[in-house]
Amino acid sequence: MAAPITVVIPTLNAGDALPGMLHAILPGLTAGLFRELVFSDGGSADSTLEIADEVGATVISGPPGRGAQLARGVQAAAAPWLLVLHADTQLSGDWCRGLEAHMAGGWDRAGYFPLRFRASGPAPALVAGWANWRSRVLGLPYGDQGLFVSRRLYDEAGGYPAIPLMEDVAMARRLRGRLRALDGLAETSAARYEAEGWTVRGTKNLGLLARYLAGADPERLAERYRRR
Repeated sequence: MAAPITVVIPTLNAGDALPGMLHAILPGLTAGLFRELVFSDGGSADSTLEIADEVGATVISGPPGRGAQLARGVQAAAAPWLLVLHADTQLSGDWCRGLEAHMAGGWDRAGYFPLRFRASGPAPALVAGWANWRSRVLGLPYGDQGLFVSRRLYDEAGGYPAIPLMEDVAMARRLRGRLRALDGLAETSAARYEAEGWTVRGTKNLGLLARYLAGADPERLAERYRRR
């Protein structure tokens, strides 16, 4: 039987992050879970495409914008289950068993991983704690926590919208009531928080989320995000 999962990775000059991410998902390859890797690239000019060639990934190219990139990547996927991961997210813990248990439970639920930063101290723990509370209580995991969903449920929910920011929140809202935490962890880079300061960065992200939920245009939010 063919492996059940396509891994979809949106990329844009992600060459520095990809080796760690790909090394972390090797257990899924050796366990026979992953049928293919799909890089949905937004015009990388670094080593991203060379890495894709080295690991035998399918590359789908198009204009940058994470929502549109994810939609294109999923469109190219051949397996009945989708694991969407950011290039700077590294899975750890017993995540393979988490995927297997989730698939055994049926196609009509989606999953995400609890978040942890690759940094130590009270600030990373506090921000990750907020993210995990938001995911569990509000049903709003972000993209750096991964998304595991059957193709059937993805299509039923309407898929990723072609917006440049908050596509992960939009997808989570479409899956409301059907999202569950998976075994394992999604460990993500703390570089932006460390560069700007944990309080400053966290406050900005919370403000973006609040404005989006209040109906702000994602295009304008993305422009504001890029000007940071």
